[in-house]
Amino acid sequence: MTQQNDVLERELHIAARPETVFAFFTDPAKLIRWMGQEATLDPRPGGICLINIHGHITRGEYVEVVPYSRVVFTWGWQDEGSTPRPGESTVEISLIPAGAGTLLRLRHLGLNGEERTNHGQGWDQFLPNLVAAAEAA
Repeated sequence: MTQQNDVLERELHIAARPETVFAFFTDPAKLIRWMGQEATLDPRPGGICLINIHGHITRGEYVEVVPYSRVVFTWGWQDEGSTPRPGESTVEISLIPAGAGTLLRLRHLGLNGEERTNHGQGWDQFLPNLVAAAEAA
C-alpha cells in the first residue's frame, strides 16, 4: 500500500484473466456484484460512470477505456457536503496479465489527506469483493 501526496494506490492479484476483470469495470451488472446496488455505465471517453453505493451516489466520466488493460474514470460524490465532488478525482485501473491471472493496479488521484483515508478504507472494503466476483465468473 502506497499513499503519496494526492495518490492512493492498491495492487492485488486476481485469479482471472484481464478480459474477465475488465468487464467488472465496464458492465453495470458485473460492477454491482462487487460495489454498489445500481450502476449506469457508458464505457467510452466522455461516457457516464454513475454508481449508487448504499444510497450515496458517485458520478464521473470515463476518460480512457483500453479493452482488457486500462480503465480511467473521474470520481466524486453527488451527496451534499461530500468530497471529492464529481470530476475532482480520478481512478486509474491497470490490468496486467500475470500467469493465468491478473495483476490489478489501482491509483486514485486528486484526494486530500482525509479523502485518501476514507477512500482507502472504501477500496479496502470493496476490492476483496471484486476478487471474489471475478474469480467466480
